[in-house]
Amino acid sequence: QVQLVESGGGLVQAGGSLRLSCAAAGGTWSNYAMAWFRQAPGKEREFVAAVTWSGGSTSYADSVKGRFTISRANAKNTVYLQMNSLEPEDTAVYYCAASLYYSGTYYTRENEYQYWGQGTQVTVSS
Repeated sequence: QVQLVESGGGLVQAGGSLRLSCAAAGGTWSNYAMAWFRQAPGKEREFVAAVTWSGGSTSYADSVKGRFTISRANAKNTVYLQMNSLEPEDTAVYYCAASLYYSGTYYTRENEYQYWGQGTQVTVSS
C-alpha cells in the first residue's frame, strides 16, 4: 500500500509559477509510474502529465505542453510538477497518482492508476 501526499498548491496571479510536490510512503517506489491529474469545478478529472519510473519519458496534455514540467527524485520518493505561465484555466484541484502497471512506460488514463493523493488546490487569478 502506498500513500501519496501532495503539497505546494496555493493562490497565484496569471503568468506566475508554482511547484507541486507529491511524496510517497510505503510500497516500492521503483514499481510506480507517476502522473498528475486535475479537476476543475464542475468538470471531470483530466490528465495533466505522466512520467516513467526513470524519469526518462514523459507525456503532457496539450493544454499544458510547454508550460508544465513533470519530474521525479527517486532518492526522495517524490514527484514534482513545475507549473509556469499559469492561466486562470489552470485553476483546479491537482492530484498525483501512482500506477502499479509496468513502470517503464507512462499512462494517461485514470483507470490505469491505483493510488491517489488527497489533492492540492491551485487557484490562478486573472
